Parts: sequence; C-alpha cells; structure tokens
Amino acid sequence: MNRSKIRELAFELLYSLEIQKVEQETIEEQIEIFLKNNEITDKKVEEYFKDVIYGIQSNSEEIVNTISSNLASNWEIDRISKISLVLLKLATYELMYKKLPYKVVINEVVELAKLYGDENAPSFINGVLGNIVKKNNLC
Repeated sequence: MNRSKIRELAFELLYSLEIQKVEQETIEEQIEIFLKNNEITDKKVEEYFKDVIYGIQSNSEEIVNTISSNLASNWEIDRISKISLVLLKLATYELMYKKLPYKVVINEVVELAKLYGDENAPSFINGVLGNIVKKNNLC
C-alpha cells in the first residue's frame, strides 16, 4: 500500500471521527475497527494511522489556530466544510509536525479534495496550505 492510499484512508478515518464526534476514550477502538474493516495488517501503516490521529488530537488547538490564521480575512473556520477542514488538519499536521515535503503533501491533499470535496475545495485548500507553507518557512 503506497503513501497516497494510506493518506486517503487516514482522511476517511479522520472524517469519520469528526462527523461522529468520537470521544477521546474510544478513538483507539475506532482505529482498530477501521483497520480491521479495511483489512490493514501492516504494522507500519497501523503506526502511521495512530500517529496521525493522536498527533492531530493532541495538537488540535495549534493546528486549528494555524489554519485560522491562514484564511482570507473574510473567512472564519466555521465556514469551512467538514471535508475541507479534515483535509486541512491532516495536511497541516504533516507539514508542521512530520516535516514532510510540502509539494507532496499539498498535491496529495488537493487530489483528495478533488475526490471528496466540492468544486471549490481544491483551490481553497491549495491557497490555505500555500499560506501556511510561506508563513512558516516550510519551503
């Protein structure tokens, strides 16, 4: 399973957790169910999922603040669709905490936005992530 597919599955799990408003205590259980349902047995993939989910959870406030501070002045984070917000959280975590190459992260998240988001999601996400990269000297 390649990194792109793993990132897509991580998005699906994060989106599910966001929509269901899963309590912190049951996240581990939800991850295990997700891995089993998707027949994921690779330990490295499992570690990635747990790292991303727990990383976003434990750094949620800073991630949301980073996203908020990089929106256009007429935008509030509450206006962002759940799909776009989850994609932004995933990308922001990978950029800020995992220090993954920004071109790869942005490209793959924009591709996910094309698959799952509305017609404006890819350009919106690209713009916000571009701002994050520039303001945080990640390029």
